[in-house]
Amino acid sequence: MRTLLFALKGFETMEFSVFVDVLGWARNDYEYDVPVVTCGFHKEVTSTFNIPILVDKTIDEINVNDYDALAIPGGFEEFGFYEEAYNEQFLNLIREFDKQKKIIATICVAALPVGKSGVLTGRKATTYHLQDAYRQKQLKEFNVDVVNEPIVVDKNIITSYCPETAAGVAFKLLEKLTSSEKMKIVKHAMGF
Repeated sequence: MRTLLFALKGFETMEFSVFVDVLGWARNDYEYDVPVVTCGFHKEVTSTFNIPILVDKTIDEINVNDYDALAIPGGFEEFGFYEEAYNEQFLNLIREFDKQKKIIATICVAALPVGKSGVLTGRKATTYHLQDAYRQKQLKEFNVDVVNEPIVVDKNIITSYCPETAAGVAFKLLEKLTSSEKMKIVKHAMGF
């Protein structure tokens, strides 16, 4: 049950690392088959607050058939997040994952490119809810039924409304990849 973890320019490191850690604990301590492959538009991706990371693959190397889930951390506009988040190649990747009914897990504003791709039209989702809910208003412009709840699941798509929900989204992804029982074992082991 392989997850493609996509690091867009300006991604939030906390929202990226939670997927690595939760799925890493599941693999390392319990031998659950949930490998993570990191990806970006370039081999080196600079996060919010200018921390660079190296990813396993670039978007041009990705075949959606090789993955069971797409995980997308949010990021900051000031650090260029939407330059790549709204790139048509990335939006097509989202559409392909959804077309194949594969899991798409997002944290915070990572719901916005999913909304822009069109796959959330008429579906329930959420995104960043603070600062007069301006990001939720943007998501609504994509004809999304915006719900002001911490984590919203609509079929194969998981969205959440701020960095505080990051661990919850990663555990929900693990649950969808494995089972509720296996997710609870890892959650307990990590002290949640």
